[in-house]
Amino acid sequence: MNEVALQPHTQDIVVDEVFPHAPETIWKTLTSGALMSRWIMAPTGFEPVEGNRFTFQTTPAGEWDGVIHCRVLEVVPNERFVYAWKGGHEGNTGYGSRLDTVVTWTLSSVDNGTRLRLVHSGFVTPRNDTAFKNMSQGWTKVLSQIGAVTEGQD
Repeated sequence: MNEVALQPHTQDIVVDEVFPHAPETIWKTLTSGALMSRWIMAPTGFEPVEGNRFTFQTTPAGEWDGVIHCRVLEVVPNERFVYAWKGGHEGNTGYGSRLDTVVTWTLSSVDNGTRLRLVHSGFVTPRNDTAFKNMSQGWTKVLSQIGAVTEGQD
C-alpha cells in the first residue's frame, strides 16, 4: 500500500477579512482572554505564550464533555498566532466526533488597516464533516464579532 493512501483526506476552513484597525489592535483582541470571551468563548487558563494549554467549554454531546483542548503552538506578536484545537470523542458521529485541528491567525498590514486571515486546518472527512460545516459558518460570524469587539479599542 502506498503512503498517500494512508493519509486521511482533510479540509481547511479559510476566512479572510480586512479591518480598519492597526495590527496591534487586532492582536490585542485575538490574544486577550477577556476580549476572547466576547468574540468566541471564555477561555480557561489562557495566556498567549507558546506551550500554554487552555480550554473552551461548549455544548456537550454523547460521549464528549464539550471541552475543547487547546495548546498555543506559535506566537509572533502582531503577525501570527497558532493553537491546537482538539475535542470530541471517538464514540460520537456527527456533532462531537473526535477533532484534532489547528487554528492559525495571520495578520498583515494593508493600506486601510489589517488583513486578518484565519485558517482552521485538519478536518478529517468524512468523520469531521458536521464540525466542518458548522464551524465554517461559525468562524465567519466570529470574524464579524472580532470587528465589533475591536471597535473602540484603538
